[in-house]
Amino acid sequence: MALLLRTLARQGTCLSRPQFGVFYRHAVPMGTTAKEEMNKFWAKNNKLNRPMSPHITIYQWSVPMIMSITHRGTGVGLSGGISAFALLALVLPGSYPYYLDLIHSLSIGPALLGLAKFGIAFPLSYHTLNGIRHLFWDSGKGFTLPEVYRSGYVVIALSILTSIAAIAYM
Repeated sequence: MALLLRTLARQGTCLSRPQFGVFYRHAVPMGTTAKEEMNKFWAKNNKLNRPMSPHITIYQWSVPMIMSITHRGTGVGLSGGISAFALLALVLPGSYPYYLDLIHSLSIGPALLGLAKFGIAFPLSYHTLNGIRHLFWDSGKGFTLPEVYRSGYVVIALSILTSIAAIAYM
């Protein structure tokens, strides 16, 4: 029992405070609240006329930066779209052929239909190809600046080509 009490005491557990239950962790009281610290931080930054960091105006946009943002956006968009499609398939009455016939009955022109197909094909192909690019980076290859730009341009070009090929095939 003495060994158990010594172990608990070393870990900062106190058994002598019954109002807090059997185990009570000693907490160091904070000198200031988080709100006060945040207010001091902003007051200092305002006094020194510092910009909010990171601020979008201080960066020079580059291909890798835009591709990173686009990769995240396509990932969120694709997962949201797939989730919405699955939820609608579960909740809506009727079957898949019914809704396919409904879309065909809208008589959408070929230009709008091609744009809609590109809107589905491009994010999928871009996210997939850029994911493959990231897998190469995970293996430690392609980290020099010229290679990063070159692989970025290749991903963009292949994404556009595969999207056009998918539209032509559909």
